[in-house]
Amino acid sequence: MEAVFSYIIGLGAAVMMPIIFTILGVCIKIPFSKALKSGLFVGVGFVGLSIITALLVDTMSPALSKVVEIYNLELGVFDMGWPAAASVAYNTLVGSFIIPVCLGVNLVLLLIGCTRTVNIDLWNYWHFAFIGAVCYFMTDSIAWGFFAAVICYIITLVLADITAKRFQKFYPGMDGISIPQPFCQGFMPFAVAINKVLDYIPGINKIQIDSEGMKKKFGLFGEPLFLGVLIGIIIGCLACKNWDEVVANIPKTLQIGIKMGAVMELIPRITSLFIEGLKPIAEATKSLIASKFGEDKELYIGMSPALVIGHPTTLVVSLLLIPVTLVLAVILPGNEFLPLASLAGMFYVFVMILPYTNGNVLRSFIVGLIMMAAGLYFVTWMAGDFTSAAHTVAEIHPDDKTVQVPTGFQAGALDFASSPLSTLIYACVKYLSHIGAALLTLLTLGMVVWNKMRLSKAEKSAKLITGYRNNEIKK
Repeated sequence: MEAVFSYIIGLGAAVMMPIIFTILGVCIKIPFSKALKSGLFVGVGFVGLSIITALLVDTMSPALSKVVEIYNLELGVFDMGWPAAASVAYNTLVGSFIIPVCLGVNLVLLLIGCTRTVNIDLWNYWHFAFIGAVCYFMTDSIAWGFFAAVICYIITLVLADITAKRFQKFYPGMDGISIPQPFCQGFMPFAVAINKVLDYIPGINKIQIDSEGMKKKFGLFGEPLFLGVLIGIIIGCLACKNWDEVVANIPKTLQIGIKMGAVMELIPRITSLFIEGLKPIAEATKSLIASKFGEDKELYIGMSPALVIGHPTTLVVSLLLIPVTLVLAVILPGNEFLPLASLAGMFYVFVMILPYTNGNVLRSFIVGLIMMAAGLYFVTWMAGDFTSAAHTVAEIHPDDKTVQVPTGFQAGALDFASSPLSTLIYACVKYLSHIGAALLTLLTLGMVVWNKMRLSKAEKSAKLITGYRNNEIKK
């Protein structure tokens, strides 16, 4: 099983998604050529996004490493990045079975009417495998590992259902799509709570600046492109020991600035390919469901948050938060994690925050700031058990360099260890054991039952509206 699913996952999202979309398209009666084209657009989108992300990491990492060296910012938890977290997740017994187990859970919940999301984002199943793997190595029990993974999966499906309408309304072209990715969904409840608190703070509650408002108010200075160039140049300057070195490295600093600007400008253009690929699938799914079950029935296709990370507010806030997070990592007492390799994952923090802040730059930044401050502690907290898991996987797969932890350090990663959802499950299993399992089970069952009631009520309301419209048409 490990060999089979390692092979499938090894294909990567860029290959997996065209295959999945082509099969899905044919199943919902889209012509093969059209289904294949949709899948290829999504695959090309993932290729483009991986290239742009690699450009960001290759541009930022040397400069930030130099900053760490100059100012002696090194901390005890080494940033392994999400590739290491994914390797640890999939190269375990939990990871070997995570896809069939979670797909089975998804199917059961669909059949009993407890979810509307069909999670085809198979690559990001590593998030569920990750928390399962950490709990597995922590307790030395495969049962605890699968329990943690399945609980995380079910909660994420419910959150995807709850946020689907809001997500589709905020992001254009996302009809019929939901985001069942636990890293993004884990921040959503806190975004709602913090945003509500900000409504009562004088001054802040009057500020309504979205990405378009920034462009109008600040002109060129409000453009993500210009901010990318500016932040890149500032980081390039900080990577120099003195003024003479700043002058000597002007060409290199300008290159960093231009490349950062390119990342900010190209990400939205790349993500538009996802929308072009998704549109035929979403429309065909909606038509098929309407013809078979009526217009009041809905089904959401669970997709990667990569579809929408090109939103201007996400780009601006992520870019501003990168240097701020580095400062927080150094000044927060008790934190041992300095994010470097994980910084490219900052864009994914805001996918489910923006629909609840309505794209407000200031509010999104405040929510992101609070969540990243907490996230640094979450990663530090989980580092010991993550390190044990990484060491075990490294012994089994000595050729996998991504899971090699440097001597004298513990291992950490922003994605998925900084998510409140992963921390909740980890804390319940580690400190409360069977009591924690009971609490998690009650929480999950409560969410599932409530979601079923909510979906049934929405379906009945839709039937009434459809019936009223049909009567009006007859009249």
